[in-house]
Amino acid sequence: MKKYFMGVDVGTQQTKGILIDQNLRPVTSYAVSHTIENSQPYHYEMDANIWWDEFCQISKELQKSAGIESQEIAGVGVSVMGCDCISVDREVKPIRKAILYGIDARSVDQIRKLDEDFGEEKVLEMFGHKPNSDDISTKILWIKENEPEVFKKTYKFLTGSSYMVAKLTGNYWIDQYLAKGSFRPLYNDDGSFNNEYSSYFCTSDQLAKTGVVTDIAGGVNQKAAEETGLKEGTPVIIGTGDSTAESVASGLLEEDILFAQVGSTLFYIFSTNQKIPSCDLDNFPGSEIFTVPGIYAVMGGTNAAGSLTGWIRDEFYFPERDREKGGGQNAFKIMAEEAAEIPAGSTGLVILPYIHGERSPIHDPKARGVIFGLRGQHDRKSITRASLEAVAYSIGSHLRLFKKHNLIPNKIILAGGGTKNKVWMQIMADVLQSEICIAEDWQTASFGDACMAAVGSGELADFKELADALPHGRIIRPNPDNFEIYQKYLDIYEELYRRNKDLMHALS
Repeated sequence: MKKYFMGVDVGTQQTKGILIDQNLRPVTSYAVSHTIENSQPYHYEMDANIWWDEFCQISKELQKSAGIESQEIAGVGVSVMGCDCISVDREVKPIRKAILYGIDARSVDQIRKLDEDFGEEKVLEMFGHKPNSDDISTKILWIKENEPEVFKKTYKFLTGSSYMVAKLTGNYWIDQYLAKGSFRPLYNDDGSFNNEYSSYFCTSDQLAKTGVVTDIAGGVNQKAAEETGLKEGTPVIIGTGDSTAESVASGLLEEDILFAQVGSTLFYIFSTNQKIPSCDLDNFPGSEIFTVPGIYAVMGGTNAAGSLTGWIRDEFYFPERDREKGGGQNAFKIMAEEAAEIPAGSTGLVILPYIHGERSPIHDPKARGVIFGLRGQHDRKSITRASLEAVAYSIGSHLRLFKKHNLIPNKIILAGGGTKNKVWMQIMADVLQSEICIAEDWQTASFGDACMAAVGSGELADFKELADALPHGRIIRPNPDNFEIYQKYLDIYEELYRRNKDLMHALS
């Protein structure tokens, strides 16, 4: 009997599922779109029930499309947007909407109070970095202080992948990397619970157990089998966050690789073979143990990537967007073609992409977007190219920070929907002055989930065997003529924030 592996990823804009065969090649895929809620400033939420409903729909559609029986699926992997906070009861029912990852910055008061209660030096020791909007423990504090009834009713505080795995198996597990990277200081370095802070945040009983991402969390239970069409008992791995799953899918399986996921937001992972302490002086987060055994990871995130270009489309290309809905040319394709007509540097235009505040390296939820250098001769083409360059500058700014701490990548891998834009990818290569490897379109987070399910089920021996089986992607080489131009504008990009930070905060 042939074996297939299912992977399902819940992202910011859609949930996507894929079936792969024993050769790790796609058989069929299916996606469902959704939206996030932004009810008030700094608050970003989603109803986690929607994620489960979409998983059930996708699971059935994949099996139907592939024409296979449920018993042919030998393993299931799932990932969800990392750093989400979900409160569930004993029946794994969400008590409130999920508080999303770093774009949700409601916990600024809780972060400030941590410094007051413990002192900045102790807080830095507790978290391993300066607390920010990616830290789930600060979101738990927000619930504890603002929604005490929700806190009281909460059986488990989960992140997205833990929630989905619990729905499938009834068991509560979390990837050790996601736990130690996102739930600090609630877990120790060895993955055990840190009871020292139980009374301040929550109890250890309210948290999931940690394990390696490819460990089997359990089999699909009877209720989940009925709802998903999967065979009862089908192995389900612990799973992880979407960016981690996509990085694994793209080949982030050894040291000295810089990986960036170009989606609605950008998420960065730099792999290293050593534990590196954080440095509060320049917002360097330090390294955490990664999902792949033996690897540590330095992480960062930019809140607006595809969402910035989406805003440009909606505000400057709405006629093209509307015609696209009627069968016309894709508006993003038109944007890319127009951006290609503008030279490097967008004829003196620099954009700060902070339309949703910013995570790393500035960690400032009050940061604002800026279009700087605007002149009468500029048009939407210049603004479009400047928006693409803005996201590339963000990666460039991170790369400067990494190099400052002697982290020099041997390879740069980009993945995600944004990589379909060839003009954007050339800009990335030119700003970084490096070859970049573009993953195949289907090497997405859901593909990574399915691959890790193949490892967990024993079809593949380990991550090394997985690395050998992955495709190599395509290479984009930088244009050396553009490097000096972009370094000058990257300097301006970084200085723009430093000089205008106080004014941005005044607007907030």
